[in-house]
Amino acid sequence: MVTGFVYPIVSHWVWSSDGWASASRTSGSLLFGSGAIDFAGSGVVHMVGGIAGLWGALIEGPRIGRFDRSGRSVALRGHSASLVVLGTFLLWFGWYGFNPGSFITISKSYDTSNDYYGQWSAVGRTAITTTLAGCTAALTTLFSKRLLVGHWNVIDVCNGLLGGFAAITSGCAVVEPWAAIICGFVASWVLTGCNKLAEKCKYDDPLEAAQLHGGCGAWGLLFTGLFAKKQYVHQVYATGRPYGLFMGGGGKLLAAQIIQILVIFGWVSATMAPLFYALKKLNLLRVSKEDEMQGMDMTRHGGFAYIYHDEDGSSHPPPGFTMRKIEPVSASPSPNHNTMNVVV
Repeated sequence: MVTGFVYPIVSHWVWSSDGWASASRTSGSLLFGSGAIDFAGSGVVHMVGGIAGLWGALIEGPRIGRFDRSGRSVALRGHSASLVVLGTFLLWFGWYGFNPGSFITISKSYDTSNDYYGQWSAVGRTAITTTLAGCTAALTTLFSKRLLVGHWNVIDVCNGLLGGFAAITSGCAVVEPWAAIICGFVASWVLTGCNKLAEKCKYDDPLEAAQLHGGCGAWGLLFTGLFAKKQYVHQVYATGRPYGLFMGGGGKLLAAQIIQILVIFGWVSATMAPLFYALKKLNLLRVSKEDEMQGMDMTRHGGFAYIYHDEDGSSHPPPGFTMRKIEPVSASPSPNHNTMNVVV
């Protein structure tokens, strides 16, 4: 449904040469004389997925045990932090194909006095802005979580990094590197704020899809309308186009970005909310309570993919690994002095 119907409609609107909201439109009038700039998909890709996830998680409801009887949030442990980090690095690497790779051509010279400056420069700058936004969001999340909750959390850092990437994806080709730092910094707080709001509303999204892709994607569209640079907009799109409000370009581009946010939210909601509701009514959206409590690895696949040891090792040592306490050795050696015995 999403891949075959929802995504193609939005991508045509924003990326096609005849899309009504496209900044690359070649015929007819542009939206607010500008078109919506979404270079690599903060809205087309991330916001669409985030809003779809929002309705899915909202209609399905929280996982069992996610909130206690008093309504307080209970953190449910993930399977493997190591795999999360590995997956994050794989996405990080892939984002360089996602953002810089969205340029159709590289060997294109701009009409400037500098022969060495062309589209290849824009490709390199896009890689820089992508890196700066993601790293800034990751570091901001790292230290803000330390201040808010009192400990370091690598999972939150990974999500913060991806939130920065999702936000910069819209304007990565048309903003300065210093602006990308602002983008990542704000994206981190957007993600944190959305997560806090989700807890208040007892909304459970295990992947933080709505908060990360939806919230940070929407911020990325607004960010482009505020910080898009005139020179870069004219080079990547066309001369005479409106650019960022904070860069002196007026509010037309920002207005087009806001329209894109509203239209994406409305379109995805109109298509995905009824689908998830119908799946719920047909009992196809969620597994049974027994499956959820036992885990689908066991009930559907016949074994555990992950094994946890929740017991306190000092009071319940694993079989075969028993250690006796070491007592202080007396000043005068004794034939029966205490030693450590290990049974394996």
